[in-house]
Amino acid sequence: MLRLACRAACCTVCVCRPANMQRPAGYWKIEVVLPAKPATLRRRLDLRGQVQGVGFRPYVYRLATTHALAGFVANSSNGASIEVEGVAAALESFERELRSQLPPLARVSEWACADVPPRGETVFRIRASEADGQRRPEVTPDAATCADCRRELFDPADRRYQYPFINCTNCGPRYSIIRDVPYDRPQTTMAVFEMCPPCQREYDEPGDRRFHAQPNACADCGPQLQLVRCELPSRPPPERGRELPVREAAKLLRDGAIVAVKGIGGYHLACRADREDAVQRLRQRKLRDGKPLGIMVPNVEIARRLCRIAAADADALTSPAAPIVLMPRNAGHGLAPSVAAGCSDFGVMLPYAPLHHLLFAEGLGPLVMTSANLAGQPLTYRDEDALNEMTDVADALLMHDRAIFRPIDDSVVFTFRDETVPLRRARGYAPRPLPVAGFADGEPLAGVRGRRILAVGGELKSTVCLLTGGEAVLSEHLGDLGHADTFRHFTRAVDRLRALFAFTPDVVACDLHPRYLATEYAHRLGLPVVAVQHHHAHIASVMAEWGESGPIVGLACDGTGFGADHSVWGGELLLCDRGDFERLGHLDCFPLVGGDIAAIETWRPAAALVRAACGDGWPELLCRESSDRCPAPGREALDVFAAQVAGEINAPPTSSLGRVFDAVSFLLGLCPRNRHEAEAAMALEASAAGEAAAVEPFAYEVRTDGTEYRLSVLPAIRDILDARDRRVSQAHIAARFHETMARMLAEAARCAARPRRITRVALSGGCFANRRLLTRLTDLLEGDGFEVLYQRHVPCGDGGLALGQALIAAWRLMRA
Repeated sequence: MLRLACRAACCTVCVCRPANMQRPAGYWKIEVVLPAKPATLRRRLDLRGQVQGVGFRPYVYRLATTHALAGFVANSSNGASIEVEGVAAALESFERELRSQLPPLARVSEWACADVPPRGETVFRIRASEADGQRRPEVTPDAATCADCRRELFDPADRRYQYPFINCTNCGPRYSIIRDVPYDRPQTTMAVFEMCPPCQREYDEPGDRRFHAQPNACADCGPQLQLVRCELPSRPPPERGRELPVREAAKLLRDGAIVAVKGIGGYHLACRADREDAVQRLRQRKLRDGKPLGIMVPNVEIARRLCRIAAADADALTSPAAPIVLMPRNAGHGLAPSVAAGCSDFGVMLPYAPLHHLLFAEGLGPLVMTSANLAGQPLTYRDEDALNEMTDVADALLMHDRAIFRPIDDSVVFTFRDETVPLRRARGYAPRPLPVAGFADGEPLAGVRGRRILAVGGELKSTVCLLTGGEAVLSEHLGDLGHADTFRHFTRAVDRLRALFAFTPDVVACDLHPRYLATEYAHRLGLPVVAVQHHHAHIASVMAEWGESGPIVGLACDGTGFGADHSVWGGELLLCDRGDFERLGHLDCFPLVGGDIAAIETWRPAAALVRAACGDGWPELLCRESSDRCPAPGREALDVFAAQVAGEINAPPTSSLGRVFDAVSFLLGLCPRNRHEAEAAMALEASAAGEAAAVEPFAYEVRTDGTEYRLSVLPAIRDILDARDRRVSQAHIAARFHETMARMLAEAARCAARPRRITRVALSGGCFANRRLLTRLTDLLEGDGFEVLYQRHVPCGDGGLALGQALIAAWRLMRA
């Protein structure tokens, strides 16, 4: 900028000479005035969340250089650390864009910003990982193959054409291959593969999509496939190479064979889903009689031929998590009848590993893709175990030499009100942490900071939870602990999860049931133990998700749970307030004759309810509609049953709503025996699928003696027997039964909540995996003006118990 300055004493500053001012020559000078240099600032950002292994550092590098900022970004033991140096406007723009435009898999849960002294740096760098600090970073879940990698996979000009382990920072294995954090290649099972020069250049180049993609590899330096045929007495040498194993495996599948396919988190057993002989052979070899089988299809268009797909279903199918999505089946779907007999839904997933995409590129149609394990055993994931255990089940094994460190099953979800609701939380979701905050005057679990709680869940659908500092890490689905191998898998998984998060617990929470293996494990740890009632934990898991501290009315409905009075609970109306609960009411109890076997033989709860509802003559009413599909028990079995009831021998009282569903399923001739958990209830829901959502209910009772509410289904049992004898259709009776249960539960919640001025009702327990019941009950409660809280991030069944146990233990520690 130019400025004119006057040398005369009468005028100190002039920007121009006034017209009436005469000055001698030489009295004016010209000065050059330079703008002031903007101040340089430096800011540090410490971020926690899903920021490792997701292309976060190269993204920050590109963003910082775009804004002409100096500094660095590095992985840390907490997540990621950034320091940026430059002018204020650039810093503000950088931070604003960083918050609003993260990479596809990145997620930031905590931001800490502070201005620090400038260092005079002139370049921005990506530093090596920092390994100090007490907290651990989030571990990214495994992610389905991204669109860029799929495009390269089928591009003949690309050097990774048809390479079955293609990945980048936006996709590929993460949790299943990580041994420790920070997430760097030496800490993964990829450490044994030395990158070739082209792969190393990609890995080192900040502008590349594969910059610090830890599983980065190609056919020249990375994992390789092999196909092992299982013919006896001797197996021929394995077929290796880039294309041959895939092509041969596809041919075997096309011909009706069973192939064990090694995926991201373990082995699958695959066969054609449209061939009944192949599906039946798989069931016989796997010892999986009736449980529905997961299906993999090449794309959403094929999935639409099988199922009715809502927009939320399509979003779930194509998400990076790529779970199995339960969706209503279409008529004329063309799949084998035994894929999911007795179910109204198919469980469908899309290819999520490059190997899956290559198999379907060979022209295959829908495939059964089910976990490679024998019934009750944990998922097979080690190659040596697959060779020892699966050669009697599969006709061939499609294997590879990238080791799996953490086995993980496929997740199973359904969509409810445009939200994805997990039934099994595993691959794609675990071990993403859940925030647990807002319980103590706005502070995250105030008074518990620094205390570490391990919760070990229940017996079925086992998960464990690590809770500290207002954040919960829920493990992947670990299985049912009744099998010795599964319990060993459970203990190893606990050890590995604790090691990964450097977690040394101060307190352990467990189920109240004294004989659960998880409970016995908790007591062997030598730590203070907090025992939590099963159904209280169910409701607390919902409260944790919604940031609700109570008081709140909860409906906890499932098959079984050890009650505070040592009876078998399962249809509970609870008042929950932080770490305490009160049983406000429950389903009228009936005898669970035979104990645990009554959860398998559906005639047993049916007999107990018919006897209570109808008195004398109950055996005839029970057996009147027996058939080959649902045969009546013999006279000897009925006599033993009656003697047990009369003598109260192995006939504990139960309030289980799950057993009521079993009973009605038997009375309608739908399911004589639960070959897997909830088979009878699923058959009942499937039977009602074609009927209107709101039908006339059967009779029921909600009554109170002034201290607690009692819910009686006996009037409904009498009505069901009458409708059955009048030849009313199974579908209509099943629909009316669902409506009856929804109306009864809604009335009970209303009666309990309104006098207490409570406006929120929580729903949890395995019965709410029944979409018809969940939908109708939610509609009724909302119609009464209540806000309904249901599970959105953890399973409503026992897979969510650990989260509830951990939260209750935290509340009790706060109070102590």
